[in-house]
Amino acid sequence: MITQVDDGNPAGPGLLGEEISSSASRPDVVALMLAALETEPGMSVLEIGTGTGWNAALLAERVGAANVTTVEVDPQVADRAREVLRHDGYGVTVITGDGALGHPPGAPYDRVVATVAAERVPCAWAVQTRPGGRVLVPWATDFHNGALVSFVVSGDGAMRGRIVGNVAFMLLRVRRGERASTARHVRNPEESGRACLSRHPRRRGVSMWAPLAETGAARCS
Repeated sequence: MITQVDDGNPAGPGLLGEEISSSASRPDVVALMLAALETEPGMSVLEIGTGTGWNAALLAERVGAANVTTVEVDPQVADRAREVLRHDGYGVTVITGDGALGHPPGAPYDRVVATVAAERVPCAWAVQTRPGGRVLVPWATDFHNGALVSFVVSGDGAMRGRIVGNVAFMLLRVRRGERASTARHVRNPEESGRACLSRHPRRRGVSMWAPLAETGAARCS
């Protein structure tokens, strides 16, 4: 469900070119992500992308409201979610800020979950997660949106993960507007040529595996 267009400043109702800037996810997507996050009561959770506050409320039911911190980049969206959550009795911490930076004052977290897509996973999310903790990210490129990736953070701060689902989310606002290019997506572009795929282009999933064959994997940045 669309809850905001054009970052809260639409040019006019029904005009072409309106860009969706906030939405509420489908219930089945929310359920998939909450299951993949594998939370337990008492765990501390950082959510990136508050939106309506619905997901934060569900997290609060699971781990306790005092253990949930959610970050929203849009002041209007954050204020509305903060008011709704408070009205419904969920005393979660709602921060207005850039989710790509996480929220260091509340770290370390047992779980970090992004409800926005990232092409390169911000290192702040790994740094602010306890060793053995989990980071759940909808990973997307201009070729594919998107794979739901569950990372486990190791003691050396590295993240190793696997794809656990298929979801589509809007990109982090700081990453919007970037477009595919050989300079950004291809290693050694001057030496790149043709690549052969063992799957037919019309087969499901090739849009994801093609860029992975070029880039290797999503990178923390």
